[in-house]
Amino acid sequence: MLKSQESLVDRLARLNDLERFRELSWEGSFEEYLHIVRERPEVTRNAYQRLYDMIVSYGEEEYVDNKKRLVRYPFFQDPIEGGKDAIFGLDIPLMRLVATLHAAALGYGPERRIILLHGPVGSSKSTIVRLLKKGLERYSRTPEGALYTYKWVNLRETGLAGDEDEFPSPMNEEPLKLIPEEWRDQAIRELGIRHSRYPISVPGSLNPACRFIFRSLMERYKGDWAKVVQRHIRIKRLVLSEKDRIGIGTFQPKDEKNQDSTELTGDINYRKIAEYGSDSDPRAFNFDGEFEVANRGILEFVEILKLDVAFLYDLLGATQERKIKPKKFPQTDIDEVIIGHTNEAEYKRLLNNEFMEALRDRTIKIDIPYITKISEEKKIYYKEFNETRLRGKHVAPHTFEVAAMWAVLTRLEEPKKHNISVVQKMKLYDGKMLPGFTQDNVKELRKEASREGMDGISPRYVQDKISNVLVREGAEGYINPFMVLNELEKGLAHHSLISDPEVRKRYAELIGVVRTEYEEIIKNEVQRAISADEEAISRLCANYIDNVRAYLLKEKVKNRYTGRDEEPDERLMRSIEEKIDIPESRKDDFRREIMNYIGALAIEGKKFTYDTNDRLRRALEMKLFEDQKDSIKLSSFVSNVIDKETQDKIDVIKERLIKYYGYNEASAKDVLSYVASIFARGDVKR
Repeated sequence: MLKSQESLVDRLARLNDLERFRELSWEGSFEEYLHIVRERPEVTRNAYQRLYDMIVSYGEEEYVDNKKRLVRYPFFQDPIEGGKDAIFGLDIPLMRLVATLHAAALGYGPERRIILLHGPVGSSKSTIVRLLKKGLERYSRTPEGALYTYKWVNLRETGLAGDEDEFPSPMNEEPLKLIPEEWRDQAIRELGIRHSRYPISVPGSLNPACRFIFRSLMERYKGDWAKVVQRHIRIKRLVLSEKDRIGIGTFQPKDEKNQDSTELTGDINYRKIAEYGSDSDPRAFNFDGEFEVANRGILEFVEILKLDVAFLYDLLGATQERKIKPKKFPQTDIDEVIIGHTNEAEYKRLLNNEFMEALRDRTIKIDIPYITKISEEKKIYYKEFNETRLRGKHVAPHTFEVAAMWAVLTRLEEPKKHNISVVQKMKLYDGKMLPGFTQDNVKELRKEASREGMDGISPRYVQDKISNVLVREGAEGYINPFMVLNELEKGLAHHSLISDPEVRKRYAELIGVVRTEYEEIIKNEVQRAISADEEAISRLCANYIDNVRAYLLKEKVKNRYTGRDEEPDERLMRSIEEKIDIPESRKDDFRREIMNYIGALAIEGKKFTYDTNDRLRRALEMKLFEDQKDSIKLSSFVSNVIDKETQDKIDVIKERLIKYYGYNEASAKDVLSYVASIFARGDVKR
């Protein structure tokens, strides 16, 4: 039995990567560290440089949107955990954030500022910071992101650490700080250290506790610095970890009565006072405030503007001077990225508070708005309600799309120009092409709506309502867009963040707008399913092309059935062209355009088919639909009295909806029934 247990432990032990553990637990002498610095000077980077390099280590993707060159950073898709914290639709705000970090890494000024992510609730501010912390943790475990710190050893003989033999650097400082400031720069030049992107600079002095030990040892060895570092310093690899409070800190303000500045700057260790004899001895101080914990990494301030004014001085010194003031000790240097986030209401309060003027002056605000693209908003809901979480429950096509459509519409400002609706604006933002509008129009629309995305419905509200539908409509076996829209509308009356009746009314009206849009989507889908007979559409296309060729060449067309030569069938050609709004005055241009297109393909050795030209394909599909819908008698679907021939045709359409459009049996039947009711009342747009 014992042997069996041991073998199981051994099997589990093989999962442990011992080589990697040894690599991350590396220890060596100061001499060995200097060799590492000469070979890989990037180990001496400051916090901003390391954070920026971590982001770009995942790559950069350039693309053009509305004639504007943009950069997308794959890091924000969360490759670390397979997209768990992926950010969608915020490429421009993330570009601004990365540009700020880059400027700080180069020492251009932002490193002496607080980075403040500002936006409405649920706009991904916390997720962005969580990603940065997670990425920095992972990066510190790679060879490219390696960094090091030091500890004092062999101290028992000196009594400098009481009964302890070792004393780790409480703030995990850069080992090169052990070189005295007065000759540190010269020493770096002497070592011949060069970094390809950043100047090598290690500013600041040791923390008070290490400074005390260093000074005492220098006195003991009569100023022989080499003996101090050779006998009493060990360098070790530093792995950042939020859970272990190493290099990554988080501060969350509490109510005013419970806020204490020692949470930021540390406190006296009263147990150690008896050992060292004084509360002003730095070894009797716990350097475990969030500022000290986050040294060499990143410090997140959750809802930073809820901070009590008493904390303001600590924060200002930490940003502008890169120093903190622990109780009873001199100012202490820190090296960390300070990033906070806040919502709209708190930021407005900051603007109105004259006592916070100094904080405003030391803040770089980056707006994180809601998404204003349907295609990006949808990704949030697909990520949240993936197959694992749905547990086999079917979500009808367009369910997440209409939810995203409504959410985006609530965030858009009404266009100032009268020749465009907010729905058209939404489609343009999503990359759809509309007649009469260009990319310049989209740029102009975005420019005139300065606050767009800073108001509206949060994705969390939509997610909550989708969850409700998934639970309540469980008996149906699937959910559809109408169920979600009904739940969204019902919840508006109790939405805690909507206090203005006019806003609530507008959001309710937008539900109706989205319903209309969804009806158009499913009508078109059913039309395409009906006209999906490729053989029939190919025949119609060939017939149209034969007639157009004859018309342009002023020839006659041979009737395939009678064999007689006849005039081109103008009625047929116009019935197709009218489906895509080609006016009588433009018919000749369109026909020449089609024939020129066919000729150009032939020169390239390519064959023309009905789906080669998108406009013609749509026209043919709509024409075929008009011709077939009466023979299929779809409108009889609502009467429940259907003959076998019609039922067989309806079953074919249903199968196409399931096969090509993602419906299941129940949702395909329901959508056909609904579209049939529209046909029955004659409510069909051409």
